[in-house]
Amino acid sequence: QLQLVESGGGLVQPGGSLRLSCTASGFTLETYAMGWFRQAPGKARERISCISSSGGSTNYADSVKGRFTISRDNTKNTAYLQMNSLKAEDTAVYFCNARSILDLWGQGTQVTVSP
Repeated sequence: QLQLVESGGGLVQPGGSLRLSCTASGFTLETYAMGWFRQAPGKARERISCISSSGGSTNYADSVKGRFTISRDNTKNTAYLQMNSLKAEDTAVYFCNARSILDLWGQGTQVTVSP
């Protein structure tokens, strides 16, 4: 069974940090570009960051640039999203996506930024 599982979400105060992980099972991530998306209540899902299969190229939405860092460890079949200087507006369900010949999604992990 091909599966992506996110972890690392939770409740954090403004200004805090979290690191999300996305681990693949049933397939190897090394040929897949990876992306992180988020969806806040009442809003459309937005792509916030992506990374090439080799990790050599990354891209960020303006809303997270300078605060979030995407990375991957293909030996661990895992991608990461380091989130620093979190703001209330970062509150959302965060999803990872693996895209190559298949387009795979995780189930999402909740991130809540609140005092």
